[in-house]
Amino acid sequence: MMLMHRCRCSISVLTFGLLLTGTCLLDAAEEPKTELLWPDGAPGAKGDQPQDKPMLIIHLPPADKANGVAVVVCPGGGYGHLAMDHEGQQIADWFNSFGVAAFICDYRHRGKGYGHPAPLMDAQQAIRTARARAKEFRLDPKHIGIMGFSAGGHLASTAGTHFDAGDAESADPIARVSSRPDFMILCYPVIAFDEPFSHRGSQRNLLGENPEAALVRSLSNEKQITPETPPTFLFHTDEDKGVPAENSVMFYLALRRAGVPAEMHIYRVGRHGLGLAGETPGARHWPKQCEDWMRSLLKF
Repeated sequence: MMLMHRCRCSISVLTFGLLLTGTCLLDAAEEPKTELLWPDGAPGAKGDQPQDKPMLIIHLPPADKANGVAVVVCPGGGYGHLAMDHEGQQIADWFNSFGVAAFICDYRHRGKGYGHPAPLMDAQQAIRTARARAKEFRLDPKHIGIMGFSAGGHLASTAGTHFDAGDAESADPIARVSSRPDFMILCYPVIAFDEPFSHRGSQRNLLGENPEAALVRSLSNEKQITPETPPTFLFHTDEDKGVPAENSVMFYLALRRAGVPAEMHIYRVGRHGLGLAGETPGARHWPKQCEDWMRSLLKF
């Protein structure tokens, strides 16, 4: 596979919220590879057009830096589009910078003609793919996490509260492995449905105009946490008007009640949709705090 050389000076690195000084860092990262998430066709596909074919964009770190950790990245966009740059590509580059593989999930959503359960099926398939092909990707199959921003945070938290052990009898090696993420990273996430602080647009795009109450409750993920829910890192801002911080707070409190290890950072300043938040006071520190949390949790 072709190698791509990246030279990051201190000025460009600050764009990603990293406090580095000195000379440029020379990384040799593999060229990103894009694959069909469902090579034989996505379940429930409505056609054979590009919008019916969710993709997985694979960013592997340099071989000499890889630590075996991987994160499935779910960009936000209100379940109506995907913010593939600042909540996708930039995030993958940041993960690669400290040896973590990133798998950007280009999942189905209302803008492509899909609601529940298509996004969840795609996220689960992305986790299974990384785990089943761990040897190929130089990964530890027990260090496969998921990350999501905004509505992508809802999708990630759904994957972390609605998972299965896989189908041991399946002929498909991907279907045989668990869809449970080993950890979650939720960034200004949509969490609760049918609450005063809910993001109604995400709920409507995912579930339609008049969903059944049982379905709404099952996907209001702060109500679905158990002791088996994966350890979680959350960040939000107090100034977020699009998705209020109560979403993260309610999820964090539910994790505490269930005895699940969790860390939450709520910064005073910052609009919704910050991504790496490179120039936002306070919030710009979340990437390093998240990296530290991952290192402590996963011991790499």
